Amino acid sequence: MNFDFSDEQKQLREQARRFLAEKCPPKAVREVLDGKAPYDRALWQGFAEMGFLGVAIPEQYGGAGAGQLELCVLAEEVGRALAPVPFSSTVYLAAEALLMAGSEAQKKKWLPLIAAGDAIGTLALFEGRGQPSPRAIQLSATDGMLSGTKSPVPDGAIANFAVVAARTAASGRDSDIALFLVDLSADGVETKALANLDPSRGQAEIRFANVKAEPLGEASEGWSLVTRLLDRAAVLIGFEQVGGADRALEMGRDYALDRIAFGRPIGSFQAIKHMLADMYVAATLARSNCYYGAWALSTNAAELPEAAAAARISATQAYQHCAKNNIQVHGGMGFTWEFDCHLYYRRANALALALGSQSYWEDQLIERMRQKNAA
Repeated sequence: MNFDFSDEQKQLREQARRFLAEKCPPKAVREVLDGKAPYDRALWQGFAEMGFLGVAIPEQYGGAGAGQLELCVLAEEVGRALAPVPFSSTVYLAAEALLMAGSEAQKKKWLPLIAAGDAIGTLALFEGRGQPSPRAIQLSATDGMLSGTKSPVPDGAIANFAVVAARTAASGRDSDIALFLVDLSADGVETKALANLDPSRGQAEIRFANVKAEPLGEASEGWSLVTRLLDRAAVLIGFEQVGGADRALEMGRDYALDRIAFGRPIGSFQAIKHMLADMYVAATLARSNCYYGAWALSTNAAELPEAAAAARISATQAYQHCAKNNIQVHGGMGFTWEFDCHLYYRRANALALALGSQSYWEDQLIERMRQKNAA
């Protein structure tokens, strides 16, 4: 079993890295962080022109028809560059939900728009604090009309449409949850941007007041679809985290080699060596788990639930560890606004809460392994 990427996929990585180095330097990230624009529109259109948005979308819907491994490659580069665009919400969540459960008409309407960069999508799942669960969903669906509030919704203030998880009954069963597709320009939809740790990846509150919605997939399979969607997105978010962790490690290493103290590079001191070594071990372990997750994702393997949870846990730990210690390696300078260390620290902690916290995924991994062993 070969867990490495093919030569073509490595070429895609190099192409994406060159593109992002030119179009998404730290200055571009800071412009979104400090400015009023919710995302980098020029970069988003560049993603579309390069074919990145449609890399995993079949050709009949305007995409490249490549696959999930290519999407994993791109996710890593997006994370490495801190790209301030709604890539994860649109491609990992909305497009994947359409591919998994959308009708032919829904796919033909939205997927070509995503591939062309003309539509931004998102998943409206959470309703305040707490972990993903059927019991946490109170937004109601009655006769195809939605009422309730979702918050936080990734990129919800700029999205054109949303995949919404809603409650259709009160029996307490998982089958009470269904997915719906909502055009966010419809009457009765109200969005409000929320302040968050990483403004380059926006969050919003969306209120639905008797809003017309289209069913997405079988009504009784809504929570099963959510679980599968989160597993698939966990692998892709994991690659973003690995990309960010690697870049934070590189920043710390480069500074340790250049910074001179007491007549020698600080990288020659044992404490700094140990710190960088620990960062490398964490990032390498996360990459190993993410590669296993990529294999399971691309082959729809039965191991995907466990592989996704493992990738999510290790990548979250690695990114937070590397981002924090990158600041420590930089010393007092690392805490200043002028240095780029805090950009990675922000993103690391924001991604740690995406799709549910680390404790949620730890519980998922334990439960899934228990069920597998019991079988």
